[in-house]
Amino acid sequence: MLDELHIAKPDDAIRRHVLAEWRRVLPEGGNLGELETMTADFLAMTDGKGLRGMRPVMLLMCGDHGIAKYGVSAFPQEVTLQMINGYGRGTAGANVMARHAGADVIVVDAGTNFDLSAYKHVRQCKVAWGTADFTQGPAMTAAQAEQALRVGMKIAGEAIDGGCNILETGEMGIANTTSTAAIAAAFLGLTPEETTGRGSGINDERLRIKTEVVRKGLAVNKPIRGDGFDILCKVGGYDHAGLAGMILAGAARHVPTMVDGVNATAAALLAYGINPACAGYLLCSHLSSDLSHRKMLEVLGLKPVLDAGMRLGEGTGANVALSILRTALNTYRTLTQA
Repeated sequence: MLDELHIAKPDDAIRRHVLAEWRRVLPEGGNLGELETMTADFLAMTDGKGLRGMRPVMLLMCGDHGIAKYGVSAFPQEVTLQMINGYGRGTAGANVMARHAGADVIVVDAGTNFDLSAYKHVRQCKVAWGTADFTQGPAMTAAQAEQALRVGMKIAGEAIDGGCNILETGEMGIANTTSTAAIAAAFLGLTPEETTGRGSGINDERLRIKTEVVRKGLAVNKPIRGDGFDILCKVGGYDHAGLAGMILAGAARHVPTMVDGVNATAAALLAYGINPACAGYLLCSHLSSDLSHRKMLEVLGLKPVLDAGMRLGEGTGANVALSILRTALNTYRTLTQA
């Protein structure tokens, strides 16, 4: 699967040089803490070219989930469409925060359950009309999974060709935290109770149903632990697949991805399961309140920039982290070139 992808390691010599420069201009060392590390990581990932500045692009992957019918979310599936309308008006949280971060936003229909063909602000890349109900069998076929991965790869490649040097994840799809819980449980070998959280703020009864949906999906499909592609096919979403493809394509071209919250981290975990070298090109924005997020970050070797109790998704945390990274990068450039 995607054997043509070659991902080289980031340039560690650049990373060491940047950290040494921080020590030179801030002699006591460590004064800016993680900002120093984040700057060094970003410049190593971009072969030093990122010193000229950041050109971020957020790919907001949209997909619906067949298991939404069980009432696992606080909101009906129609909210996916409502949010996509908001992205077109530029009024959603994702748009506002992206503008503050200086990021372009590309909205992609990777697999929603709605006809978006008349929406000019949406890239039309629908693989299917939502995933299948994974309590009855696989969420998607292997062909559909590969097609969805290649959607993310293609659009990321176009953004990079246009000058983007840092990607960021955005996602929208009612019930996607249920799929994320199943992905985390399958990949990490955890129980549904250890990975299933309240997502959009569901009550105890919905949480019980959500946990049982995850349990049944794992029992019916028996995904292979650690196999990103197998897990994607069996319990993943088209939003997850598009983001995983984006991450893989960026890593192959030395373009890092700023990963948002728990759903985007599940996508990163899938990408890691397909090609572990992509983890060298991941930056983590924030720690989600969802149960499994910290465990997934440990596997990926990521440390979040923020711990602010955020759980909105849609790339909001990634945009805040991008603003912090931009500040750190500008500080480094100013101090070291003074």
